Amino acid sequence: MTQRWSGVFPAVTTKFNADESLDLAATVRHIRWQLDCGADGIIVCGSLGEASTLTADEKLAILQAAKAVAGDKPVLLTVAEDSTRAACALAAAAHAQGADGIMLLPAMRYVSDERETLNHYRRVAGASPLPVMIYNNPVAYGVNISPDMYRALAAEPKFVAIKESSGDIRTLTDVINAVGDRYAIFCGVDDLALESLLMGADGWVAGLVVAFPEETVAIYRLARAGRWLEARTLYRWFAPLLHLDVSMKLVQNLKLCEARVGVGTEHVRAPRLPLAGAERERVLAVIDERLACRPALPGS
Repeated sequence: MTQRWSGVFPAVTTKFNADESLDLAATVRHIRWQLDCGADGIIVCGSLGEASTLTADEKLAILQAAKAVAGDKPVLLTVAEDSTRAACALAAAAHAQGADGIMLLPAMRYVSDERETLNHYRRVAGASPLPVMIYNNPVAYGVNISPDMYRALAAEPKFVAIKESSGDIRTLTDVINAVGDRYAIFCGVDDLALESLLMGADGWVAGLVVAFPEETVAIYRLARAGRWLEARTLYRWFAPLLHLDVSMKLVQNLKLCEARVGVGTEHVRAPRLPLAGAERERVLAVIDERLACRPALPGS
């Protein structure tokens, strides 16, 4: 790892055909578009990428496809497996397939305690030479990685970044107070992104970027340039869309956004189903209302 990760890292969706088979060509087109719009890295096969429905072979195929178009931008494979053994195997395979890093979750299904969580992270880090982004999302996965745990993990140099998704903006300051600048910190909650950047985050693992990359990149760059008023104005326009990411149906919500702006379909893999009825109409109303007042982006 020669360069500290920072910037906008889209957690991209996985594209499927109507029969739920993997549409690699569409996935590649979408990743290329994200990069053309200014993304600083790509994360594949995460929660938004429907990781729980993908086989290991499919994840590696998506990784290879992303690497083929990413150039010098880092591509991270999400490792979110049911067991530590499976996570170690996928981390090793990711390295063999050319990943630039992994985004690592606690083991799925079982809610591990602190000792078990630290063991999981250390064993997976030991399974490959890849740098690791530690993903903390206690709301979705039941395991909280505390500032003291980040301090305990700091001795392993492969842990280079944190995706902070606790939903509590105070956590970011607590982490920085505990470990300083030891890790690059990324906001992982779309509707806390500007607040996180103000409080010292280095980057944004973004969701609504999959349909609105230019606005996402613009907010990040305005914030980094200290142009807070312009960033805030754009962020306020974006907020009703960003709220769609904080939902049990974030995948369906965001794929509907992609379809509405012409960059994807609503195809998901069961047990998920596309939105229907009043639920779909409600999300469409949010999207269409925001599109109707979509602002021009600030100049450089």
